[in-house]
Amino acid sequence: MPGGGAGMLTTQQAAERLGVKPQTLYAYVSRGLITRVRAADGKGSLFAAADVDALAERGTTGRGGAGAAEPAAAPAIRTELTLLEDDRLLFRGRDAAELAERGTFEATAVWLWTGRDEPDARFAPPAARLREAVRACADALPASARIVDRFKAAVLAASVADPLSLDLRPESVVATGRAMVGALLAAVPERGPSATGTAGESVAERLWARLSPDEPSARALRALDAALILLADHDIATSTYAARLAASTRANPYAVVTAGLAVLDGPLHGGAGALARRVLVRAHETDPVAALAATLRERGSVPGFGHALYRTRDPRAETLLRLLEPLPDPRGLRAVTAELVQVAAERFGAFPNSDVALALLAELCAFPPDAEEAVFALARTAGWIAHALEEYAAEPLRHRPAGLYTGPRP
Repeated sequence: MPGGGAGMLTTQQAAERLGVKPQTLYAYVSRGLITRVRAADGKGSLFAAADVDALAERGTTGRGGAGAAEPAAAPAIRTELTLLEDDRLLFRGRDAAELAERGTFEATAVWLWTGRDEPDARFAPPAARLREAVRACADALPASARIVDRFKAAVLAASVADPLSLDLRPESVVATGRAMVGALLAAVPERGPSATGTAGESVAERLWARLSPDEPSARALRALDAALILLADHDIATSTYAARLAASTRANPYAVVTAGLAVLDGPLHGGAGALARRVLVRAHETDPVAALAATLRERGSVPGFGHALYRTRDPRAETLLRLLEPLPDPRGLRAVTAELVQVAAERFGAFPNSDVALALLAELCAFPPDAEEAVFALARTAGWIAHALEEYAAEPLRHRPAGLYTGPRP
């Protein structure tokens, strides 16, 4: 291939293949659609042939205003973190369900961040000064504040207290990630005597003490830890995309997590578990068919069932529901859930997703009403930090989707 390396195209070759001008080609680079590298002579650029071919096959080029080409879809983001394939969820090539069965949230977070095994990883609670600052900021919120609101306050307080927040070297970002998990937990008052605040306690143990006044059984704690693991990352979800956008501007890790929390804060993302819990409670109070019918009338859909990225099953739901089987169930919630699953499968062809499994966990353990969102947000913080690390290693400001103007013209 004249002028190019293996799998690479010159500017002229890439522009001709796409049928666009060179300036449009560089616009695709800035939007993350095509990978560009400097030519060996230092005077030109080379473009990844695979990216150019993929863009051409998608048919995303066409004539727009001023003769510019317009991408028809947001660019794909290359990532080594999470793979969803054949109804399986893999973290850096490892099955998330298997990690949830025997691993810990901390070890999973370190694996996502670094690709290193650290089975005995522990995230120490923040030092007394930071803990006091975080709690003071969170406690200033009104009594109606949710746990996730306290998380937001914790991130703000921790960022202000960290003089090295702009250190974006990988080892520093990993250290910040460990500390931030501790800061989030420190922002929430303990409900029971379980947590001692020592460095040897797991994240699941410390979170449990903030969700329940009761001492956890080993199986209940295992289920909570598994939920954190299974929800740690899930491809480029909307909140993860927001986090990556922030990281692409070289925003610090605290701002990255703030961006993720902002987008997670909605009924269609972070609040989906609470909606599924309402369906479960309604089904228990009435009956599953009546609960599904009422929810369909109100919302036009049933939270907790089906998923755009899976075809026949959500492996996160399967794993968590299995781990919940040994937990005490005096109200018969598992039977109600099973009937919901059966009716949804027969009538809608829908399978249970992670939201309904998380809802059952919250009900069996008598967690507060906002627990599902809190578990989700704490877990996904690990994923946002992992994606930030990938973005910090990539070309900055590379996510620039084009707007397609549809308003009036002069």
